[in-house]
Amino acid sequence: MVPKGTHQQVVAASFCRGNLWKHIKFLHLRQNMCLGHSEADNQHAQWLLEIGAGSTMDYNKMIQVPQSMVCANLNALINRIYPGIGNSRAQDD
Repeated sequence: MVPKGTHQQVVAASFCRGNLWKHIKFLHLRQNMCLGHSEADNQHAQWLLEIGAGSTMDYNKMIQVPQSMVCANLNALINRIYPGIGNSRAQDD
């Protein structure tokens, strides 16, 4: 950070131009760690890739969501994503 610095000063002070930059090792994600390795996980990953590629849209540009992912209402969605959230209580510090 360069308080009241010019664009040139900010760029000169950026991480890429710093002394540590030559010691940086880039690591590339090769596997989605959020997904498991079951067949269902692989199918879900493939479905997500197809959505991203736009190949799952119908003529109205709609995507068919699997019935197993459909939630009846907002509370059902919240409970699916955060199981037991309604059971927790705020704790006073």
